[in-house]
Amino acid sequence: MPHKNHKQMNRELDNLHALGQKTDYKMDYAPEVLEVFENKHPDNDYWVRFNCPEFTSLCPITGQPDFAELRISYMPDKRMVESKSLKLYLFSFRNHGDFHEDCVNVIMKDLIRLMDPKYIEVCGLFTPRGGISIFPYANYGRPGTKYEEMARHRLEQHDL
Repeated sequence: MPHKNHKQMNRELDNLHALGQKTDYKMDYAPEVLEVFENKHPDNDYWVRFNCPEFTSLCPITGQPDFAELRISYMPDKRMVESKSLKLYLFSFRNHGDFHEDCVNVIMKDLIRLMDPKYIEVCGLFTPRGGISIFPYANYGRPGTKYEEMARHRLEQHDL
C-alpha cells in the first residue's frame, strides 16, 4: 500500500477536531465528541483495546460516584475511534447518572453507531459499593458474519 502524501494526510487530519487542541471537558454524557479516522488495514482482522482505569459515573438513585476500570476491545472495519475523543467521551460520564449495566451498554452502542466495527466488547470492572462489585459485559458481532458467531461464543464463555 503506498504511503499518503502530506496533502492526503492533512485532509484526513482535518476531520479530527479534539486531537492537538486545548481539551474541552463536557460535564454530562456527550456522544457528539466521538471522532473517527480511516482504518488503513480493513482487510486484516486485528484487535484494538482501550483500558480506562479511572472511569467514573454517578449512581442514578443516590448521586454517589461509581468508579471502574473500563475495557473496550474491538475489531475495526473501515473506521476507528480516535483515542482523545474517546477519552473525552468517557470523561463525559463523570456527572452522568446511570446504572453500571446501562453505562456499558450505552458505550458499546454509541461505538457501534460511530464505527460499525466487525466486533466489539465492553466490560466495566466497577469497584465495590456496599460490599458488592459489579462487572457488566456486553458484546456485538456484525450480523450475518463470522463475527456474530464469535460474539455468541465469547458471551457464552465470557466468565468461565
